[in-house]
Amino acid sequence: MHSLLIALATSPAPTPTPSLRPGLSEDQVTPGLLGFLLTAFIVVLTAFLIVDMVRRIRRVRYRAQVEAERMGAEEAGASAVSTEVSSDGTGYSADGTGFPADGRASRPEVNGDAGPGSR
Repeated sequence: MHSLLIALATSPAPTPTPSLRPGLSEDQVTPGLLGFLLTAFIVVLTAFLIVDMVRRIRRVRYRAQVEAERMGAEEAGASAVSTEVSSDGTGYSADGTGFPADGRASRPEVNGDAGPGSR
């Protein structure tokens, strides 16, 4: 280990001014205008994609929030609907939808079954 440090300390230092190998020009080792334009295009494209993604995520969140508020309003409205008791003792909602007070649908037309002989 000690000999490695001595070898590194005695090795010649690099030249103070950077230079290219003989036969190379600066245009051959730098990206140039084409490399700059391609990199700038990728950066601008990435920025547009990020802005579009943020807009779409915000739209999805807003739609979910509106849907949750709508469902909450429907549930609040459904619990506030008063029920009437008909002459046979079954409680159906006042708006005529045909659901008994306990929440289940028992009439055939509500269940989708029109009964025998209707087919």
